[in-house]
Amino acid sequence: MHTITLTDYHLLYLLQLASPALPVGAYSYSEGLETLVENGTINNQAALQHWLEAELRYGAIRLEAAVMVRAYQSVKVGDFKALSYWNLWLSAVRETEELRASSWQMGRSLLRLLAELHPQFIPIVNTVGNPCNYAVAFGIAAAHWDINIKAALLGYLHTWVGHMVTAGVKLIPLGQTAGQQLLLDLQGLLSDAVNEIIELKDEELSCCSWGLSLASMKHETLYTRLFRS
Repeated sequence: MHTITLTDYHLLYLLQLASPALPVGAYSYSEGLETLVENGTINNQAALQHWLEAELRYGAIRLEAAVMVRAYQSVKVGDFKALSYWNLWLSAVRETEELRASSWQMGRSLLRLLAELHPQFIPIVNTVGNPCNYAVAFGIAAAHWDINIKAALLGYLHTWVGHMVTAGVKLIPLGQTAGQQLLLDLQGLLSDAVNEIIELKDEELSCCSWGLSLASMKHETLYTRLFRS
């Protein structure tokens, strides 16, 4: 595991950006998990952990995280054409309407918040285009606040895992202790994923997420729903 060094201010920026209290609406999405619980594919702690591990190793979250890195790098060098390109690219590879809509809604909310907190964000917000994906907005904020890229990537992935664990705790249901155990058990994989994703070349960007896609497509027709995706 590589050491990540952050100043107090950079750590505080990262904690704020990765906080569940960030008002972007992430709590309202399960990204197909609700369908998998409804049909019995995921019905206990072990099954949820297996799904999360598979997503971190092979799933669409790796593409999102890789694009977050590219958005971060684009802002750092002032290449706003590349920033817009990667935003459009990520929109194009989203497999379902619900997944795309959730990414756009969270991205829009985060950019609006950033512009209200720091008006100096506004030129970047205007450049990236609308709609903006959440991963791109996250990368913009991390770059602007000069957060270490590996720390930002770890925060992005941990936030995603945290939201999925919270959804699983509600849906299966599981106890809060089981949810915290899952977060602890996934720490090593999160660290490995950061080191792998940050080294991915553009031509290596791919994922295996057909199961997630099918679950997401079926979600909109569920009889009852707690989540929007």
